[in-house]
Amino acid sequence: MGTARLYVSVAASGFRRYATYRIATAAGVFTNTVFGLILAYVFIALWDAKPHLGGYDQAQALSYVWLSQALLMVVAMMGGGFEDELIERIRTGDIAIDLYRPADLQMWWLAQDMGRALFHLLGRGVVPLAFGALVFDLALPSDPLAWLAFLVAVALGVVVGFSLRFLVALSAFWLLDGAGVAQLAFIAGIFCSGMLLPLNVFPGVLGEVVRGLPWSSLIQAPVDVLLGTADPLGTYAFQAAWAIVLLAAGRLVQSVATRRVVVQGG
Repeated sequence: MGTARLYVSVAASGFRRYATYRIATAAGVFTNTVFGLILAYVFIALWDAKPHLGGYDQAQALSYVWLSQALLMVVAMMGGGFEDELIERIRTGDIAIDLYRPADLQMWWLAQDMGRALFHLLGRGVVPLAFGALVFDLALPSDPLAWLAFLVAVALGVVVGFSLRFLVALSAFWLLDGAGVAQLAFIAGIFCSGMLLPLNVFPGVLGEVVRGLPWSSLIQAPVDVLLGTADPLGTYAFQAAWAIVLLAAGRLVQSVATRRVVVQGG
C-alpha cells in the first residue's frame, strides 16, 4: 500500500506541476483550436473529393480531427513530457541519485507522466473538442459507455507513448545526448500515429504496417474506439501487448544501464 501511495503522490505532483503553467496551457488550447480549424477545412475538401475515404464519412473524419487535437498533448506527440528532463539527468550524472532511491525508476516516471497526461486531457483536450463540436457536425456518441471505452484506450495509449519515450530517454546512457533519437522517434510518431491523417487512409501494405506499429495506439486506436469503427477489446489487447513489450524492453535497458552506472561508480 505504501508503494502504491507513493506513485499516486508522484502522479498528483505531475498533475500539479503542469497545472501551474496557466498561460502556456491557454496558449496551447488556442494553438490546438487553430490547427483543428485548418485541418478540419482540409478534411472537408478531401472528403468532398473522396467520400468515405478510409471508411469514414465526413462527420467521422471531422470528429477524427478534433479528437486527435485533443489527444496531441495527452500522448505527448509533440514532446513536452518527462523525456527531456530524464535525458538531462542522465547527461549530468544526476541519474545515479535516482537509481539509488528506494523507488523504481520506470514506475516513478510513468506515474509522473500519467499525472501530466491527465492534466492535458482536462486542460488542453476538452476545450478544442467542445469548440469543434459547436462549429462542425461531428459524429460523437452520446452513450457514456462509449466514452468510458475511449478513456480506457487513451490510458493504454499514454502507457505505450510513455514506454516509447522512456526507451528514447535511456539511449542517452550510451549517446550522452538523446536529442537525435528523440527527433527520429518524433518523426516516426507524426507519420505512424495518425496525427496528420487517419492510418485507415494509408493504402495496401503500407497501411497494414503503420497500423501494426506501436504509434497507432496513441491516436488512431482511441479515436476508432470512440467512433465505433474498431472493436474495443481487440484494440485494448493490441495496445496492452505493445505496452507490455515496450515496458519490458525499458526494464531490460534500465537494468543494463544501472549495472553500468554501478560499475563506473565503483
